[in-house]
Amino acid sequence: MDEERALYIVRAGEAGAIERVLRDYSDKHRATFKFEPTDEDKRKKLCEGIFKVLVKDVPTTCQVSCLEVLRILSRDKKILVPVTTKENMQILLRLAKLHESDDSLEKVSEFPVIVESLKCLCNIVFNSQMAQQLSLELNLAAKLCNLLRKCKDRKFINDIKCFDLRLLFLLSLLHTDIRSQLRYELQGLPLLTQILESAFSIKWTDEYESAIDHNGPPLPPQETDCAIEALKALFNVTVDSWKVHKESDSHQFRVMAAVLRHCLLIVGPTEDKTEELHSNAVNLLSNVPVSCLDVLICPLTHEETAQEATTPDELPGDKTAEKDTALKNNTMVYNGMNMEAIHVLLSFMEKRIDKGSSYREGLTPVLSLLTECSRAHRNIRKFLKDQVLPPLRDVTNRPEVGSTVRNKLVRLMTHVDLGVKQIAAEFLFVLCKERVDSLLKYTGYGNAAGLLAARGLLAGGRGDNWYSEDEDTDTEEYKNAKPKEELLKPMGLKPDGTITPLEEALSQYSVIEETSSDTD
Repeated sequence: MDEERALYIVRAGEAGAIERVLRDYSDKHRATFKFEPTDEDKRKKLCEGIFKVLVKDVPTTCQVSCLEVLRILSRDKKILVPVTTKENMQILLRLAKLHESDDSLEKVSEFPVIVESLKCLCNIVFNSQMAQQLSLELNLAAKLCNLLRKCKDRKFINDIKCFDLRLLFLLSLLHTDIRSQLRYELQGLPLLTQILESAFSIKWTDEYESAIDHNGPPLPPQETDCAIEALKALFNVTVDSWKVHKESDSHQFRVMAAVLRHCLLIVGPTEDKTEELHSNAVNLLSNVPVSCLDVLICPLTHEETAQEATTPDELPGDKTAEKDTALKNNTMVYNGMNMEAIHVLLSFMEKRIDKGSSYREGLTPVLSLLTECSRAHRNIRKFLKDQVLPPLRDVTNRPEVGSTVRNKLVRLMTHVDLGVKQIAAEFLFVLCKERVDSLLKYTGYGNAAGLLAARGLLAGGRGDNWYSEDEDTDTEEYKNAKPKEELLKPMGLKPDGTITPLEEALSQYSVIEETSSDTD
């Protein structure tokens, strides 16, 4: 009945009546996402009628009401087939200021029309394969980038930026060709990075360092939403960057990594928004070539160096892991380097572990990132080693028992999800410089067996990567307990079915194989 009444007015009424009936329809169905199949034909006709109104010279308020209803109706995939035409898409592009003209965004009265048009395009492109194909034909990605350039540094049009970015994210998600076009032809990497700089109001103090106000206010809600959409779009644009990285791109990736470092050191308007912001930053950092992640840490400034270091109140892991680590004006310091961003990543990882669910989607990206950073950058590895695997003092409890970061990661080494336990074990193995004896010291043989078996290291040794030979000192507690470790040995089955130390069992099987090879 609602569709029938609205359709009658849209076809025959004047602008004021159309605006009123569509506003009523919008208010009633604002939260509607499932529609009655029996009214499908009426909804199709209502969409067609709305497009006919949108080409007329009607007031802005009437246009907004038309677009609000069109946005609601476009949630239904079934009605989009007959209304998703090139002509109708061009109508929406014109209203969203995505046409070919160089109109500036000066008329504030038009902003609601632009925003609602972009919202409609987001729904239609997401729900219609025909619209996705038309987006390529109409070169929508280039038009969206052009609109973003008009929006750059314009604080009062964040809604336009936000939905422009969301549509760009959808297009780059649905079309691999558009990812390539954005990356190379449209210079999407520097453009989207500049959008992030604007959202965070970054002030550069050096080529890859920004000023951080630890006592500043949280990022405003609109700026946070814009930043999240830009991060998601950048992820699609850079998804294969680690494969095709060229030396000429290093500067741009380092700038982006520096912006992401800034992102990690600020907070959003709520705890949930902060986590969403940081989660998307972690995902994007995973696309940055590891050689460019050195900008996540930076030397202390002269002012920071001159100030007296104070012991941190609380660090992840063992509270005694102080070694050269201090907190200077909320700054994590290690070996003269600012480790704030790495500390945030470590805290983020621990929170994801504590959630206890969705480990593959929520935990593995940050674990993978920390693993690669540790493998490639010595200072990061040593800082994380001190935080996650401090010198052993509690030698009475099993490695997986307790509430430290080490205990939590060791528990993950026997997780039911293969991907989760592999990356948790790999992270700890890298922190141990891929030395089997060091890994066993912190995790125990049973927890490490899966990784060692996969690497062919059950009998000991070390991995393939080279690490510096910095000293790994043992505590007095561990030195006293170390001789007792001989009570736990890797065991195997002899040919007669009895249990024996693994090395002896393997040697007996070797003898059998040699004997068998001598017989016919």
